[in-house]
Amino acid sequence: MKLFKEIYKLIKKYNYIVIARHIGADPDALGSQFALKELIKENFKDKFVYAVGATASKFRFMGNLDKPENLDLSQTLLIVLDTPDKKRIDGIEDINDYGCIVKIDHHPFVEEFANIEYIEECSSTSQLIFKFVLENKLKMTKKIAENIYIGIVGDTDRFLHDYTTNETVELVSKLLNMSNIEFTDLYSSLYSRPLSEVKFQGYIYQNLELTKNGVAYIKLTDEMLKKYEVDSASAGNMINDLKYVNEILVWVFFSEDKKMDVIKANIRSRGPIINDTASKYGGGGHKYASGARLKSWTDADNLIKDLDEIASTYSAK
Repeated sequence: MKLFKEIYKLIKKYNYIVIARHIGADPDALGSQFALKELIKENFKDKFVYAVGATASKFRFMGNLDKPENLDLSQTLLIVLDTPDKKRIDGIEDINDYGCIVKIDHHPFVEEFANIEYIEECSSTSQLIFKFVLENKLKMTKKIAENIYIGIVGDTDRFLHDYTTNETVELVSKLLNMSNIEFTDLYSSLYSRPLSEVKFQGYIYQNLELTKNGVAYIKLTDEMLKKYEVDSASAGNMINDLKYVNEILVWVFFSEDKKMDVIKANIRSRGPIINDTASKYGGGGHKYASGARLKSWTDADNLIKDLDEIASTYSAK
């Protein structure tokens, strides 16, 4: 692929490289980020490569994030992964400070902000990183393969989502054959959780609200999260468990994050397209899996009304 070759040439050109991804890191964002960082370090021993953004304690087993200092950003390559628009980039003050910018993303196009943009709607950005490996015949360590696999598994929810294609399965098979990773062991790291989270999940199931048009929602306040000893990220990660509830068409978890002074909205759908609605509230994502960061509970109520309206329209077709 021509763009992958151009990206490879830029990596070869720059000695200093910063890799960023979207706010609210998930396994795909981190998997692709850490995999690309280690790929560059493995194949270009003289490069200084930094993975930046807020830490996610639940996924610390995947790798360590960096806080680079005293970089001449005008001589630094910025690679943004898994992020369709610049307002959602985590850990970067001003992308215009960088000498060159590359975007690699699997979301629907939102805006152009990079010098080179590789966008392909598929299972995950981690899938694209593996295609980058194959295209450029790069050396890959076991840890790189593990992070790619975790990223694909995380965004497909163990290959349950409809954007798991034949290509996804073929690439995963090739990844496993090339690396011989013990993928069953990775599930333990990815899905293990304390009893407090299990009890918290029970609270969610007991307290879900449901609109007349099949929109399920729950508002998780900071006090409630503290009571169950979970954070907003852990709450958001539970959202995929409601995909097969008959009465639910669209569902959204609102998690208050006092530290960031936002209310995180994680939205999923079994039919209605929701990313346009998420964009209305400053968020975005896929057609059936999106998110936003809200300023108030009033915004949360308005989002519920908008989702209920699109659910009603969808059901009437």
